[in-house]
Amino acid sequence: MLALIVVVGGVCAAAAPARAQQPAPAATATAIGKRIAVLEFDALGMEADKVTRLEALFRVELERLAGAASPSPREIQRVLRGSTLAKRTGESKCLAAIGKKLAVDLVVTGNVAELGDSYVVNIKVVDARSGAELRRIASDPLRGNADELIDAVRVAAYRLLAPERLLGGILVLADIQGAEVKLDGAGIGKTPLARPIQNLALGHHKLEVSASGYSPFVEDVLVRFQKTTRVLVKLDAASESAAAAADAEARRRAALTQRPGTRAAEKRWYQKTWFLVGAGVAAVVVGGFVGYALAGDDVVDCSASPESCR
Repeated sequence: MLALIVVVGGVCAAAAPARAQQPAPAATATAIGKRIAVLEFDALGMEADKVTRLEALFRVELERLAGAASPSPREIQRVLRGSTLAKRTGESKCLAAIGKKLAVDLVVTGNVAELGDSYVVNIKVVDARSGAELRRIASDPLRGNADELIDAVRVAAYRLLAPERLLGGILVLADIQGAEVKLDGAGIGKTPLARPIQNLALGHHKLEVSASGYSPFVEDVLVRFQKTTRVLVKLDAASESAAAAADAEARRRAALTQRPGTRAAEKRWYQKTWFLVGAGVAAVVVGGFVGYALAGDDVVDCSASPESCR
């Protein structure tokens, strides 16, 4: 069976005094089938009791992933007692030699450092047979209470052994039915959703919920490791002015983008061709008569025609 030893520290040193072995968690259906051994954590600038708690937590998480108990600290100490490995540096060949003595396949080494009010976790994985480094991880600086550091250790265990299982979920609770739900631009379904949105990568995801007559809901939701983030969605009815503006805009666009093949709007009678042509002809005739009348002599010679002046 494939096994794993975890060595956290900068040197290959003997473990601390033996402690009673903790009962191993029961194997799960998703166990990766590796036996894990955890050496005492090497910490930089941290309190001893905090280091002990983190070490125990890391061991439990690895055992849960493996589905098998870890070699006890007493076993590890017995292997390292009197060995020159305890005096060698924490290079890959040293870790590989420790792994062979413990009959394991993988060795993990690293440290947890406290820098002011922040913490940093650095770990790497070495193959015990070849001495090759397989994976290295480093957390972002963690600031805050101890719970944040605990979460970082748990995530580190999964990043080492099963990074594909670093998943979480989102539960959407909306106040109306039939609203469309999208996540990162992809359609999920309509409210109410039958179940939470599962198997999501850790980090922020864009959630959109929309329905006709309501202002859309848009929010960046943080997905955490092995947790389901609950989002309460309350859709507000769109205002009348906004609805009227949208309706006017829709009509304007429809008028500008009339579909090909449709008949143009019916013209009024005074806009039709026959009326315009007739009006033009009438204007020409009337103009001719007026011009003829204006061309006549308006002065009458009474001496030439006395009757015309009577």
